[in-house]
Amino acid sequence: MNDRAVELLEQYDLEIVRTRKGRGSILVDTPQETYVFAEYSGTEEHLAAQNRLLTLLSEKSTLFSESIVSCREGTLSVKDQDEVRYTLKTWQEGRECNPEERWDCLEAMGVLAELHNCLESVAAEDEGLPSFAPGREYEKRNRELRRVRKYLKQRGSKQPFERILGKVCDDFSGQGERIASEWEQVLAAGNPSGRRLCHGDFQYHNLVLTKKGWFLQNFERCCLDSPVRDLSLFLRKILEKENWSVPLGRDLLAAYEEKRRMTNFDRMDLYYRLSYPEKFWKIANFYMNASKSWIPGKNTAKLERVIAQEEQKQTFLQAVFHSEASFN
Repeated sequence: MNDRAVELLEQYDLEIVRTRKGRGSILVDTPQETYVFAEYSGTEEHLAAQNRLLTLLSEKSTLFSESIVSCREGTLSVKDQDEVRYTLKTWQEGRECNPEERWDCLEAMGVLAELHNCLESVAAEDEGLPSFAPGREYEKRNRELRRVRKYLKQRGSKQPFERILGKVCDDFSGQGERIASEWEQVLAAGNPSGRRLCHGDFQYHNLVLTKKGWFLQNFERCCLDSPVRDLSLFLRKILEKENWSVPLGRDLLAAYEEKRRMTNFDRMDLYYRLSYPEKFWKIANFYMNASKSWIPGKNTAKLERVIAQEEQKQTFLQAVFHSEASFN
């Protein structure tokens, strides 16, 4: 971020002591606290909805979370001469939740349960927030996988990454089709959980341990969906790093349910979200939309890890969700 962006801070009622570079942002120190000033690419409607959500958390929960600061004119964002918008939010010094520390992960599940308990009482409809539709989203992903599969069958000379991808694409693509079809049938039978406000990007990067406790940040992707959305994202991120450990997965779910009980439908929803070959889809879709003249070795390593973990993932799903998976 440049000096022109820093000049925009003059539009806020702040006694600025200094500014310093953050991760894609500017950290703003005042005598009372520190703020983060960053570019914002969303809509004004979504920003307003995000602000309503954060205000709700501040008023109706004990959670320690960020808040958006209005400028002197009362708006939630300011613009530079190129019409680029920026927001100012509260920020806390601390360390991110460590995905390799069991205590951190269990604590994170408790924070997530508290977040969902607070948001559960809020009406699902909120102007400015995107609403997630599983059937539409996963059909789109399956179309993208079919496109990758067709492209690889037609491609002549292949690089090592493409040869590996081609060997497993049919299996993973078929798995995605089956999971999406079964999941859609379950949803069509009725969704008792309904859609609620969700963080939308609940992962360890967005949970910081401070002197005051856990600080929850980065609500830019908040949306309307089942609370299971946040739960499945965090679980997937952790379990992929831990080779889909069954004991760890059970402990994480137990930590969540200590503060918020899941319904049978929630567990089925979670089963299908975790079952979908998400990581494979991301790798394949990234390949399809990137240059194919040279494929980095790290992409091959990621693909090989997904393939190697597939048996462990299926073992985890069978062990943790056996009764839920047997409904069909």
